[in-house]
Amino acid sequence: MYNAKPLIVAAVSSFFLATSQISLTAQVQGTRGEAPRLNGCADNLAVQVLLDRQGFSPGEIDGQLGANGRRAIAAFQQSKGLAVTGLADCPTWEALGGPTANALTTYDVTKEDVSGPFASEIPAALDRQALLPALPYRSVLELLSERFHSAPALLERLNRGKSFSEGASITVPAVTPFQLSVKPSRPTEDFRIEVWKEDSSLRAFRGDTLVFFAPVSSGSEHDPLPVGEWRVTAAPWLPAFHYNPDLFWDAKPMDEKATIKPGPNNPVGVVWIDITAEHYGLHGTPEPSRIGHTESHGCVRLTNWDAARVAGMVKAGTPVIFK
Repeated sequence: MYNAKPLIVAAVSSFFLATSQISLTAQVQGTRGEAPRLNGCADNLAVQVLLDRQGFSPGEIDGQLGANGRRAIAAFQQSKGLAVTGLADCPTWEALGGPTANALTTYDVTKEDVSGPFASEIPAALDRQALLPALPYRSVLELLSERFHSAPALLERLNRGKSFSEGASITVPAVTPFQLSVKPSRPTEDFRIEVWKEDSSLRAFRGDTLVFFAPVSSGSEHDPLPVGEWRVTAAPWLPAFHYNPDLFWDAKPMDEKATIKPGPNNPVGVVWIDITAEHYGLHGTPEPSRIGHTESHGCVRLTNWDAARVAGMVKAGTPVIFK
């Protein structure tokens, strides 16, 4: 669990909040075509990318259809009236638009991408994290991986022999880029958020229509998800995190309260969606590869890019149902 109401830092450094004048969409140029098909219909990497583009997030894109990918496929199949198999079969590939879609594109690395600042090391201990002036990305590779919803190993594999330096043209998944400096807008429509413990997922509905699906991590038996209907109270972007050992069952006796500065590697990631359940919220994470697995504490974690998408669907009063 996390301390209720993480502090919204009134003046976050310009590194985090200065909106880039360069359109990421404009920087993503050209296409490289489909990745090879592995099962006669669909390639795993292409399926992950196309699911992401249609709002059925597989979590971190890594070229493998693990549990998160299979759950996203099942949700997509159900939404389209297909047989729910959780497999990337031919009807699903067709419904995703796979035969005519491009899964990969190119991106030109900019001066802004490589200029940092970066944190060469982020300690695991929260009291030591509290000594840092910010929790930025650790490298340009980590920044670009999060921007394109990818595992760093995937970007390295797609760009063997290339450096991630200014001016480099790299191959990336063709998804909507996540940009840290762009705070999600307040929604103009009403949504309902549901978190399903059964399959470690979050669903967003507009009326009865499923409009977004994403894998989540939530608490274990020590901090179970508080089943019930709650409401959003606020969604601060780039919040500081207040560590309170009294709220952590596994805190060490010598642990003290600490405030950890904002950044994508902050324990709650890029956004905290506060709800009326005390000490609980929906938030991002510095460890996207762990999303979809049960965690030690009870809050609902998403990848930073998925948390940002959810933040763009909620406002004060938006219902959040844990079930």
